Amino acid sequence: MGVLTSGPARRRGLRFPGRFDNLREIRTLDPERDTDRILWLTSRHEFPWDYTQGTSIAFLRDYGVPSIAALLHATGEFEKHGVKRYDDTLLIAEEATLDGLDSPRGHAAVRRLNRIHAHHDIPADEFRYVLATTIVGPVRWIEQYGWRPLDPVELAAIATHTTRFGRLMGLTDLPTTYQGYLELLISYERSHFRFEPANRLVTESTLRAARAAAPRALRPFVRRITISLMDRPLLDALGLEPSPRWLVRSLHLGLRARAHLLRFAPPRRTPYRHRPSTYPQGYSLGDLGPASMLDELNARPA
Repeated sequence: MGVLTSGPARRRGLRFPGRFDNLREIRTLDPERDTDRILWLTSRHEFPWDYTQGTSIAFLRDYGVPSIAALLHATGEFEKHGVKRYDDTLLIAEEATLDGLDSPRGHAAVRRLNRIHAHHDIPADEFRYVLATTIVGPVRWIEQYGWRPLDPVELAAIATHTTRFGRLMGLTDLPTTYQGYLELLISYERSHFRFEPANRLVTESTLRAARAAAPRALRPFVRRITISLMDRPLLDALGLEPSPRWLVRSLHLGLRARAHLLRFAPPRRTPYRHRPSTYPQGYSLGDLGPASMLDELNARPA
């Protein structure tokens, strides 16, 4: 509770009196009943950039599991349509939350995701692990680089949303708390992280896609920055050399400085939306999915 009255924030409160308004509202909400509202405020107003970065790093963790990397590499989507694959992943997740997960729009997005996955024989334990990365990735990032800590109400709501999403995917035996998802991820990685050539191949394809999607001035640095944000078990599983310590340290200090400055920034007034370079004129749900599947996916209503 101290975040509302911490020294710097309190001294600068007169300059930006609404900086903690979203947090105040979040603390009045029920993480089971008001899940969609809490997730909306947290991911689109309080930590939009952080949430996206944490999710992006989470994608890379999937490649440390050889069976997952081999399937992703076999599809060829990252090599041929890497930017579209990245955009589509974020947009399907966004579609599922814009009107609430249990809205018609949310259900349509999850149904489309399920139909894409149905083309492959994916074990349930892999689905559960990938789902765990989607919650642990953003939370870990915000814990390290967010401008304030996540509130217990936010953690509970994010876990509730993740479990509900997983159940709509047909998964069972899911955790119901963030700690449960964290333990699932740690245990699975200890058992399954192992380097295979496909891990490195799909990683390099993804890094090329990230470079292509980045602003032109940042493109030369995307690969090195991304690698600098990876922990050693992930680097080993992907077959990547760690960055120099000075670079890792400098990046960490820079992100922490950003977090400190954001504590004194005005709150975001408009919700964040992903701006996909794949669809500069806009998109519909029918555009999302592997290019080779689109005719089949769109042959019947989502």
